[in-house]
Amino acid sequence: MENQTVAQKLEALVKLQSIDSKLDELKKLRGDLPNEVQDLEDEMEGYRVRQSRFEAEQKELEDNIKKNKEGIKEAEKLIKKYTDQQKNVKNNREFDAITKEIELQELEVQICEKRIKEAKEKIEAKKAEVANIDNTINDRQQDLETKKNELTGILGENQEEEKKLLADREKATKKIEDKLLKHYDRLRSSLTNGLAVVRVVRGAAEGCNIIIPPQKIAEIREKKKIVIDEHSGRILADVDVESMEEETKPKKAAPVKRAKKVG
Repeated sequence: MENQTVAQKLEALVKLQSIDSKLDELKKLRGDLPNEVQDLEDEMEGYRVRQSRFEAEQKELEDNIKKNKEGIKEAEKLIKKYTDQQKNVKNNREFDAITKEIELQELEVQICEKRIKEAKEKIEAKKAEVANIDNTINDRQQDLETKKNELTGILGENQEEEKKLLADREKATKKIEDKLLKHYDRLRSSLTNGLAVVRVVRGAAEGCNIIIPPQKIAEIREKKKIVIDEHSGRILADVDVESMEEETKPKKAAPVKRAKKVG
């Protein structure tokens, strides 16, 4: 590879570009399906996380209901205890103190009952949210299966071809020096059409249609150095001679119409 001529380097780059362009075509056949499948999978994962959170919150609310029910039982026991003590008080001060304790426990019962009611309402809301998520997941699952089947079909049709192209690409990259390959890969990732190595056709660079000066075209044809398009950064590997010859051919003059003689 160190003894490669510029012409050989350009030939290797042209071959690599040809392989990559074919791989790009295969990717176009898939369209946005891989991204759509990934987006649906991510969306469903998000729904499952929300569902788990709602179920955890529901469990917490059920635990709170249990605690509040225990609180009511404890308060009712104290109310009974204080009511029995009230029957044996010796003075009004003791009676008032016990009455106050009973009122506090009755208030505790009311608070616990209110908390239980609120928790039950929240549980019903959580159940409705979980049910909605279940329906959404089922719908998305059907969409996901459809898209996955479609993608599998496309991948299956082109699997062998893509496998061969990837193997060819690996061989082709080994014939290109690292510095040049890095420049090529960087270019491909920055260009929308992926054309990093192009020809000059009708005096312009393929892919961007920017006119190339005649002096630079001559340099490209000589293949004594790697010529880069200063506007797009593309590697100008060759010149389409036929298109250049068509432009230089003289155009046939239109036949002159003779005036008709008058009687």
